[in-house]
Amino acid sequence: MTIAAILKDKGGEVVQIGADATVLSAVAILADRRIGCLPVVTDGKVVGIFSERDVIYRLGKEGASSLEAPVGQVMTSPAHTIESDMPVIHALSLMTKRRIRHLPVVDGESLVGFISIGDLVKYRIDRIESEAASLRDYIQSA
Repeated sequence: MTIAAILKDKGGEVVQIGADATVLSAVAILADRRIGCLPVVTDGKVVGIFSERDVIYRLGKEGASSLEAPVGQVMTSPAHTIESDMPVIHALSLMTKRRIRHLPVVDGESLVGFISIGDLVKYRIDRIESEAASLRDYIQSA
């Protein structure tokens, strides 16, 4: 299965932020939406990722004044991205190797979705449970 299958179920809405927005405004979006990460988009292209980790690192170094900095100075860049036709297992592998929890999904240069490790794990668990149910049905019908 591919990332496109997950996006089909999840939907294509992607909350995003511009590189010129302040860290404080990004934190407000994270808090309001109860999410941990935002893709940073400039001129329709993903230029970075802004996560709660970025906030913590910057606050630890510079204190509260860092909340007025532009997201573009605080974000993690370049962003690791994937395409919608990538197999789920490859995306899981990338996240594990890179120790990241979120990936923008980009087709061509357009942002088409955003997935988290939670989305991928949920998908894998659902597949395993479905396969187990099919095996149980098969065994009981034999």
